[in-house]
Order: sequence, then structure tokens, then C-alpha cells
Amino acid sequence: MRRPHLVTFDIFGTVIDWRTGLETSCRKAGRPLRDGEFDRVVDVQGELEQGDLDYATVTQLSLTHVLGLDQTQAAVIGAAAGTWPLYPDAPVLRALMRIAPCGAMTNSDRHHGQEIQARLGFSLDIWLCAEDIRLYKPNPEFWLRMGDLRGLSPSADWWHVSAYADYDLGVANALGLTTVLVTRPHSRPGPSSHVVADLNGLAALLSAETE
Repeated sequence: MRRPHLVTFDIFGTVIDWRTGLETSCRKAGRPLRDGEFDRVVDVQGELEQGDLDYATVTQLSLTHVLGLDQTQAAVIGAAAGTWPLYPDAPVLRALMRIAPCGAMTNSDRHHGQEIQARLGFSLDIWLCAEDIRLYKPNPEFWLRMGDLRGLSPSADWWHVSAYADYDLGVANALGLTTVLVTRPHSRPGPSSHVVADLNGLAALLSAETE
């Protein structure tokens, strides 16, 4: 099999340990997450992302609504989301970039991406965030905008990687992309072309597929 023309990644939850980051931030704010609240925050953020808010504000409002945090505390957490921990396997993205161009497709703001790539110690080939194009996944237009930027049409030669079938993989499947579900502890499973445990598994898969 030939090398992919592009591999794109969801970031929060797939490369960034979203749940641990949010749990730690909320605990420091004096309001630890209770069972089920992380998923509720994610769902409320999905509802808020149907509007024209930046991601820091989406996070702030979701924490105010679900957890009852005051606006100041919630705003600090939302602004700092780019500092949340990377998964230990995140550095393998550098090796993946030697196999195929790699890009981010992320429901976040520009400054989050700058912070994340600074902590990785390198930049992906392209980083496209919601603030850049004023829309959020799972809107299919997000993928089409990425395709325009890379001169690509959706096809099986474009791989999309995510821990979330609801936000990402359902749309990517419908567009004809090769999809990869990463089974993080809080992943939301669904149909995909491949399933891996982590990004090391993705590297092994791509290496095998392109030999």
C-alpha cells in the first residue's frame, strides 16, 4: 500500500490527555469532577460549538453550566487548555511525519496550538484550528477546508486519527477517508478502518502498511 497523502489528528483527547488536564484544573479550582461530569462537559461543549464562540469561551461556559464554577475560574481553565498534559506517546508524531505529512484538526484556539507544539518541541506540517476557520468539527466543512489548504480531495489516501467516533470518525468515514480510532481511556468508539491502542500502534500500522 502506498503512503498516505496526509494524516490528520484530533488533538484534545487523542494527543492531549483532555480528561486528566480538565480533572487537574478543576481540582485546583476547588471543584473536582464527579463521575460522569467529564462526558457531560464534552457534550455541552459540542452544543456550544454550534455557535460562533472561541474555544476558550466554549470551555468557560461549559464549566460554568455543568460544574457551577464562577466565570473567572472557568475562564482561567479554558485559556490554559493548551498546557494540559501530552500523552506519553505524543512525541511519536515526529516519526510519523517521516512517513507522511501530518496535520492537526482541532476544536481549539490558535494560542492553544502554539502552546501544544512548543511543548512537543516541533511543529506539525499543518495546524488547523476552529479559530482559523470559524467553525467546529463535526462540521464536514472542517475537512474540506483542510483539503483545500493541502490541495487534496477526501479519499482513502487521507487518514484521520481520533479517539472520538462521534466528533471525528463518523464524518471522516462518510467522506471516504481511512479512519483510525485510538482507544484512549475516555474514547467514544464507533466504526473505523483501523483501531489502535495509542500513537505507537499507529506508527506500527503505518510502517506495516507502507512497506
